[in-house]
Amino acid sequence: METIELRRERIENHKMKTRCFDHIDLRVIDMEMARNFYRRFLPQLGFGHESPGDDFHTFYSAGKDKPAEFFGFTEGKNHRPNGTRIAFWADTREEVNRLAELVRDAGGKALEGPELCVDYSPGYYAFFFEDPDGNKLEICCRESPVIAQ
Repeated sequence: METIELRRERIENHKMKTRCFDHIDLRVIDMEMARNFYRRFLPQLGFGHESPGDDFHTFYSAGKDKPAEFFGFTEGKNHRPNGTRIAFWADTREEVNRLAELVRDAGGKALEGPELCVDYSPGYYAFFFEDPDGNKLEICCRESPVIAQ
C-alpha cells in the first residue's frame, strides 16, 4: 500500500506564477464553421498563432519559444451550449467596439451592446454574443479595476 502525505501549510507561490490560466477547451458542433468564425477575431484579442488540426483547432497567445495561453476547440456533435460565458479582456471601449464589428461581420449571434453595464461594476463596458453553436462569449473592458478584498 502506498502512503500519501498531505501538506497542511500554505504554499506561497505568488512569485512563481506568471499566468492565470492555461487554456480554454471549448466544444463546437461544426468544426469548419467554428474555424471560420474564431479566426476572424481571436488574433485581434492576442491569440495570433493559429494551429489548425483535424481533431483540435488552437489559437495560441505567444510564439513557439514562450509558454502560451491558448483557446482551442474540438468537435462534439452532441454538444449543447449552456449558461457558461467566456469573457475576453480589451484595453479600451474603442477596442471593444472594433472587436464587436469583427464579431458581427463573422456571423456572431444573440448580439448585445457594446454597452456600459453599470450593474456589473463602475466603468464596465462590454459586448455580449454567441458563436455559431450558441456558446456564450463576451469582450469587455473595465475602466475601474476590480480589487479583491
